[in-house]
Amino acid sequence: MDLGIAGKSALVCAASKGLGRGCAMALAEEGVSVTITARTAADLERTAEEIRAATGVEVKVAPGDIATPKGRAAALEIAGQPDILVNNAGGPPPGNFRDWTRDDWIKALDANMLTGIELIKATVDTMIANKFGRIVNITSSSVKAPIDVLGLSNGARSGLTGFIAGVARTTVRDNVTINNLLPGPFDTDRLRGNFAYREQQGQGKADELAAAAAAAMPAGRFGTAEEFGKACAFLCSVHTGYVTGHNFLMDGGSYPGTF
Repeated sequence: MDLGIAGKSALVCAASKGLGRGCAMALAEEGVSVTITARTAADLERTAEEIRAATGVEVKVAPGDIATPKGRAAALEIAGQPDILVNNAGGPPPGNFRDWTRDDWIKALDANMLTGIELIKATVDTMIANKFGRIVNITSSSVKAPIDVLGLSNGARSGLTGFIAGVARTTVRDNVTINNLLPGPFDTDRLRGNFAYREQQGQGKADELAAAAAAAMPAGRFGTAEEFGKACAFLCSVHTGYVTGHNFLMDGGSYPGTF
């Protein structure tokens, strides 16, 4: 299927590795020029070279922390006014809510709620004027099925989800859609970090915990960044102008509910 977005431009956040990288690569494979952000410049440059070599499209890099005003300003200066925005930021660490301070909560909200809102605010009006825009927020399956040790993520990402539910209905008339992708267990550094935390808590060896968790998945495995990126690219396509304000769960069948 031709997604119809060749020649468009995209800003993909936290894209040096993991799910963000998967999204950037998938968009580039569709002929979209991409600006990618990450905190580690060396990782970012390496990923940019890999995307260029694989697709031949223009790839710009914006090193910096997208969760800070300085990082966002730099990314927007380099990206210009993108046709596509993929919001993404590393999740806060797992832990016990009794140990979290107000500063921990503010940091989580800045990264996983307010950064996405600020980037939407900075780009959506140009998308509306151009009568085309696609915004995809990478959140988490924990928005739908909370994970106790990820309380910071549960709260911050749910806040973004509530905001999107309202604003997405105000932009779709102008062919600007805003949707959320909710990843469950994907084979990323983030997931491996969670198993490392469980090992520290005395629950077993991280690699054994990971193997058992993968085997217990209805799909029998963890997801891949590549398949996640393809789903993101489809939501950014010309074929999704009638889809907005929705939460697309990608969890290998883990969520047991009907709705």
